[in-house]
Amino acid sequence: MASSPLRFCLDYLSPYAYLAWLRMPAIAARHGRELEPVPVLLAGLLNAVGSIGPAEIPAKRVYVFKQTFRIAHEQGAPFTLPPSHPFNPLLSLRVTAAVDDVAERTRLTTALYSAAWGQGRGVETPEQVGAVLTEAGFDARALLERAQLPEVKDRVRKNTEAALAAGAFGVPSVLVDDEMFWGVDSLGHLERYLEGRDPLTPGELAKWRDLPATANRRPEGKPRS
Repeated sequence: MASSPLRFCLDYLSPYAYLAWLRMPAIAARHGRELEPVPVLLAGLLNAVGSIGPAEIPAKRVYVFKQTFRIAHEQGAPFTLPPSHPFNPLLSLRVTAAVDDVAERTRLTTALYSAAWGQGRGVETPEQVGAVLTEAGFDARALLERAQLPEVKDRVRKNTEAALAAGAFGVPSVLVDDEMFWGVDSLGHLERYLEGRDPLTPGELAKWRDLPATANRRPEGKPRS
């Protein structure tokens, strides 16, 4: 029976997803798994679970830049801030979803990530995205037109819903078998899982799932008197 692919749920908005994506082809190759980029809308995930993005918290927004800059330095990865952040990733996500062939979608994902976070270019407008498509050897006009089709727009929505159903609540999330690994800092855990060395057993997981809660934070964040 063939091994399931590594389904990499991505949104170009996330620098963490960019840094994780750079490592994913080598991880997939080491473990004989196909890598499948899955464009999802981070805003949709956050809205569904009642959360907000790091860039929506001023102190965290600055910290995200500091941390991702340091991670990029460790990885030896090019890292340049885009023209704005947060930015609207929807067109880039739809263009990615418009590519049916997984290998070509993978190549396009790399090109868009490189433009956004490696080169610091915008990937919001048809002109910006079209330039990246052309440079990567894609038919920009055809893909931009296809990205506007209802079935392609719906594909991003369905991808997002499927990621939520699999337990995702942010990006990057890697879905493999019945497991989900979230964040660039979880890639080592992903590799141990793929090697059959995951220390987490069903019994240990059940302990956490069944652990009772004896305190709850009030919505306004004030402690009970």
